[in-house]
Amino acid sequence: MVASLLLSSWSAYAELQGLTESELSEVDGAGIGLVLENFKFAHGTDVDNGQIFKIGGLKSTDGRDVEIVVNKLYVAGANSNYGETLGPVNLGRLVNPFKIDVLDGNDIGVPNKAVLEFAAPEMVDAALGYDCLSAGAVAGSGSCASRPASAELPNGERPDIGLQMNLVVGEDPSANINIHAQSAVIDGSYLRLWGDNARKQMVAQFKLNFYTPELSINACKPDGSGCGSKILMQNFALELALGNELQPMFFDVDGNGHFILEIAAIPTPQAGTIGSDGLRSSSDGAAWDFYEDYYSNSEYRSNLTIGNLSVGDRDFGSARVEGMLIQHLKIETRDLAP
Repeated sequence: MVASLLLSSWSAYAELQGLTESELSEVDGAGIGLVLENFKFAHGTDVDNGQIFKIGGLKSTDGRDVEIVVNKLYVAGANSNYGETLGPVNLGRLVNPFKIDVLDGNDIGVPNKAVLEFAAPEMVDAALGYDCLSAGAVAGSGSCASRPASAELPNGERPDIGLQMNLVVGEDPSANINIHAQSAVIDGSYLRLWGDNARKQMVAQFKLNFYTPELSINACKPDGSGCGSKILMQNFALELALGNELQPMFFDVDGNGHFILEIAAIPTPQAGTIGSDGLRSSSDGAAWDFYEDYYSNSEYRSNLTIGNLSVGDRDFGSARVEGMLIQHLKIETRDLAP
């Protein structure tokens, strides 16, 4: 699959600020911290002025061309009214910024490797942080560092994020798809990358935390009218873990140019290393500890919580998936054109 991207004009507003001598003296060269204040991003399509944000080069499963025209993509302050009123937002802060860093793999279970990390603000002690979902959270209510908008912090550090796009498959009429997340938080998320000598592949660990008090999806006519039932997920919390030090995630490209993502299966115990009763006393201690760590470590597991799910006027209540452990995952792309 080849995707071509034609981009229209866009706007982003932020301000760089100088550091004092005392602040500069604290810089130790350990990575790069990124803080965006008064930030607002809007990007999309303006047909009247010849500006098109289009994604093409895709095929449907039956070989038809798929075209995506992005009407609007925005990252802005809270209370944006689904992107209608875009205000500024702060992303990160000096005491807990977004970071780009090179880690010592020995400190994170990746022996003798330099690991490149892209990380969102870190989680903090619950006595100091803020509830991850509440748009009115106060200090001491949860473990998220990003603060919601308030009278004292008008911009807040939790952006509204939205995507509005027209999707056309072959000759079928286009559909207008809308996705909006309010007061979103990604604290604790990171992407770690390094190289594997034996397999000659790029390796990764990916942790995505995504919290929002409201995530909505709906489809409309191409002009935005005649919308169907809205899928509304309130108090949405996703904690997704892909890859870990025992089961890293490998990236590869095969001889036909197809992309491959794989999380290899955890090795099975050697015969006789785990006792028939499953207890450590009857097992090889090192082997038992290895599998105990794998199955009990919450960092290896994924969780999904939806406080309330509704479709139109139908209410389906809450939903929860906890402790999901990926035993083995392999995704391969394929050419779908005839």
